[in-house]
Amino acid sequence: MFLYVFITVGIAAVLVVLGYNRGVSYRNYVQEAFSTMDVYLKKRWDLIPNLVETVKNYTAHEKSLLTDLSELRTRGYNDLSDAEKINTNLQIGKVLPQIIAVAENYPELKANQNYVQLMEQMSLVEDEIANARKYYNGTVREYNTFLDLFPTSIIGRIFGMKHAVLFEITSQQRENITIEE
Repeated sequence: MFLYVFITVGIAAVLVVLGYNRGVSYRNYVQEAFSTMDVYLKKRWDLIPNLVETVKNYTAHEKSLLTDLSELRTRGYNDLSDAEKINTNLQIGKVLPQIIAVAENYPELKANQNYVQLMEQMSLVEDEIANARKYYNGTVREYNTFLDLFPTSIIGRIFGMKHAVLFEITSQQRENITIEE
C-alpha cells in the first residue's frame, strides 16, 4: 500500500514539475517575442520626432495633429511598462495615417528628400512591427492556452502565472494603410 502511495505522489510531482517547466518555457517565449517586437516599436518611436519636425515645416495649420503625436511621446520609451508600450503604440498607429493623409495635400512636402526617406523607413518599420506582432500574438496564444487548459491551469494558478496581453489593432488600423512616397 505504501508503495502505491509513493508511486502516485511521485507521478503527481513529476507532472507538476513538467507542467511548471512548460509554463515557464511559454512565458519565456512571450517575453522573447515582446522583446523582438519592442525593438521595432522603439524604431518607430525614434522616427516620430523627425517625421513631426519635417511635416511641421510644411503644415503650419495642422499643429493639433502633430501635437497629438508629440504628446504620445511625452514619457521616455524605457519608462513605459510593456502594456503601456502596446497601448501607446496603438494610439500612435491611429495618428500616423492621419499625418500621412495630411502630407498628401502638400506636394512640396511629398517631394522633400527627408520626408521621402522617413516614409521609406516608416514603411519598413511598420512591416517589421506587423511581422513581430504576429509572432508575439502567436506565442501569447500558446501561453494563454496553456494557462486555460486543465490541469495546467491549476499549475499556472499555483505558481502565479498570469495571462499575457495580445497586441491587437483597432478596426481603423485594419483598413489598408498605404504610405506613399
